Amino acid sequence: MARRFEDKVVFVTGAARGQGRAEAVRFAEEGADVIAVDACAEFGSTGYAGATEDDLAETVKLVEAAGGRIVASKVDVRDFDALSAALAAGIEQLGRLDVVVANAGICSAALSWEITPEQWRETIDVNLTGVWHTAKAAVPHLIAQGSGGAMVFTSSVAGLKGMPFVGHYVASKHAITGLAKTMANELGGYGIRVNTVHPAGVATGMQMGEMGPLLEAHASTLGPIFMNALPSYICQPEEIAAAVAWLCSDEAGQVTGAQIPVDMGNLNR
Repeated sequence: MARRFEDKVVFVTGAARGQGRAEAVRFAEEGADVIAVDACAEFGSTGYAGATEDDLAETVKLVEAAGGRIVASKVDVRDFDALSAALAAGIEQLGRLDVVVANAGICSAALSWEITPEQWRETIDVNLTGVWHTAKAAVPHLIAQGSGGAMVFTSSVAGLKGMPFVGHYVASKHAITGLAKTMANELGGYGIRVNTVHPAGVATGMQMGEMGPLLEAHASTLGPIFMNALPSYICQPEEIAAAVAWLCSDEAGQVTGAQIPVDMGNLNR
């Protein structure tokens, strides 16, 4: 495997499992050291189990096995002060910051007018405010360092089109897509690139049991929104990590403000 991130340091949120873990490991395989955070907690509005401290410990083992150093912390991206402190501590130990992957996110399902206030608040707070917190904490370090950098926000196909039963999630993912576009313009002069990646279904453990009954109940009114052009129905986290690694590499050095789908052709249907 190419070593495109030798002597670089990558900050990954939501790193305990799924895409965040795959991204941390991929960057380590390519020579990077990693600053990793995850809330390692249950969320009140989601129906699936949250990541655990054991999950985060497994990420640490996998990164180290791949040859990378890692500084990992149990931190909720909604807590700006704790997130900033964790990032600063990681930079102090590892020496610098080059890449930021704002990946932490949650999802639940309901008809838009039946979403509870708790579901709405928690989804927006984690998926949107958490990404803004991540960027807010990281950008001053990147600017002060003076050597450019790359940031990728994990959006979704739901950040580029409307999808039924996840209106709060769609709102959050559209919002971070817009935030990335704005920050790409603001930070281009510093050599800092900002892009979004847009997966469709990914095997991350975020299984929404409430989605099945909703799909069944509304099957007669749904269009082809869940169909893919490719015969696959789900991506693996490592496939998203590969795209993120490319976006953050010098090979994508002229790519900023872009929306990169890894969606099996979902957006083409």
